[in-house]
Amino acid sequence: MLPETAVVQDMTPEGQGLVTLGGKRVFVDGALTGETVSLRRVRSRRNYDEADLLAVIEASAERVAPRCAWFGTCGGCTLQHLSRSAQLTLKQSVLEGNLLRIGRVTPQRWLEPVTGESWGYRRRARLSVRHVEAKGRVLVGFSERGSPYVTDMLGCETLHPAAAALIEPLSALIGMLSLRQRIPQVEVAVADTAVALVLRVLETPTAMDLDHLRAFRDRHGLRLWLQHSGSAGLAPLDAGRDDGPLSYRLDGGALTLGFGPTDFIQVNAGVNERLLALAIDLLAPEPGQHLLDLYCGIGNFTLPFARRAGSVLGIEGGAAAVARARSNAAANGIANAEFRCADLATAQAGDAWGGARFDAVLLDPPRAGAAAVLDRVVACGAARILYVSCHPGTLARDAGVLVHDHGLHLAAAGILDMFPATSHVESVALFERR
Repeated sequence: MLPETAVVQDMTPEGQGLVTLGGKRVFVDGALTGETVSLRRVRSRRNYDEADLLAVIEASAERVAPRCAWFGTCGGCTLQHLSRSAQLTLKQSVLEGNLLRIGRVTPQRWLEPVTGESWGYRRRARLSVRHVEAKGRVLVGFSERGSPYVTDMLGCETLHPAAAALIEPLSALIGMLSLRQRIPQVEVAVADTAVALVLRVLETPTAMDLDHLRAFRDRHGLRLWLQHSGSAGLAPLDAGRDDGPLSYRLDGGALTLGFGPTDFIQVNAGVNERLLALAIDLLAPEPGQHLLDLYCGIGNFTLPFARRAGSVLGIEGGAAAVARARSNAAANGIANAEFRCADLATAQAGDAWGGARFDAVLLDPPRAGAAAVLDRVVACGAARILYVSCHPGTLARDAGVLVHDHGLHLAAAGILDMFPATSHVESVALFERR
């Protein structure tokens, strides 16, 4: 296809500019709203085409120089070329559009975006690993944009610096192992106390492999686990060695939450702390009140709420997370938090709280949303329901149910910039009884 020139009309959260040429929509990677660009169409679809950006003829005032050398190839980020303020505006418009289009709702008030550091914020990540004969080395990093290949990268600007510094050493380490072609991924978790790595291994390491791993662990001061087959196969490199727990501080340092190397924790520590403060402000827990925390994980919200309320019941689908939450409550001297295990993806999930009444509820579901529990949540009589979402589409769907089917009022909503420079849109919404 020959080069074409067009003015960008709009932009997707994935960092693609939208133009119209010959009556057909064309998505252009890397183009920003308002820019005049030169492009070449590379793929034709029935309802739209895709194009590569050849040159920016007139740049947007919101265009900035990407900080990362691998931006554009790596699929980890899509918005590094857009100013931070414009990123927030884009994510706000995504949330607003989803609520209006899918849920047919608009909040009474928009909350200020919850923000944190722009760079070096990511304390959890799953890195792909691939030994590439043609390059003569092992690649460790995120997948390429729109491709199953691993990005040939030596660092990362969004990863916590302690994790980013390990990408190149990990490449060299795995390249020395006999099973270098049998390690598909490495999970990284940065705690306040240490950096943890989990190597997924598809074969049993040799004695020499184990020696290399031990030397790497000790040289970098890491905690290192091997995962052979699912969570049941997770084990520390040396079973008898106790390096102490992984943990992070929360609630202004008043709490210490322990977690395992594959446990879910919020990726962005600063935004997590500010989100907690917002949740406390919006739900306003008081002594004598009873709160319900669904999808509670290891107690990230449950335990801070318990410091302020009469009691809190946390419910989570994973037995390991429930055990960790109970352990965290005990370690922090919190006796008014109870944890139960239940599958919250089923309509029977409400049996876990047995028709009890609550003053307020917090929901923090996975991407699939909380559709299965909404009826039972409303039936518990809570005056306020706070919904923390990692997917604006399912939040909008559930917001429509709460407002139109159950008569609740969407009092407030806003975005959480948990993943700066990426297309992830996380948000929070407060529902109240009329």
